[in-house]
Amino acid sequence: MAQEKQYPMTLEGKQKLEQELEYLKTTKRKEVVERIKIARSFGDLSENSEYDSAKDEQAFVEGRIATLEKMIRNAVIIEEDENNKDTVTLGKSVTFVELPDGEEETYTIVGSAEADPFEGKISNDSPIAKSLIGRKVGEQVTVQTPGGEMVVKIVGIQ
Repeated sequence: MAQEKQYPMTLEGKQKLEQELEYLKTTKRKEVVERIKIARSFGDLSENSEYDSAKDEQAFVEGRIATLEKMIRNAVIIEEDENNKDTVTLGKSVTFVELPDGEEETYTIVGSAEADPFEGKISNDSPIAKSLIGRKVGEQVTVQTPGGEMVVKIVGIQ
């Protein structure tokens, strides 16, 4: 039997997923069921767009619940490595400058389950993270991106 995919994440990321799951199960599910009940009262279901919309939302909610349960069940919490403070690893923030004259950028490398580029959290599966993991401050790294190659210099790790 194939081993299920593991989802590396911070403790904070796992707690966010647990909160979303709780909300979907206790609140959102009931709201959708109520919408379906109201839509049914409108009569003929074959031409009832409210009913179709509510059923679509129900399918989405149930799918998201299943996904979250799987991610939480297979979560691998990222532990802080006290012995390795100067190397880029999962769970650390890395600051780099795109060469020759780019601005400083800082991202935290997290598991794909909690990645959010708008919050400065990039997936360990992203081209940038893959190129930076295992590197140290001062190193120049060539990153293969969909838009082409870029060279960055690591200036800090937290």
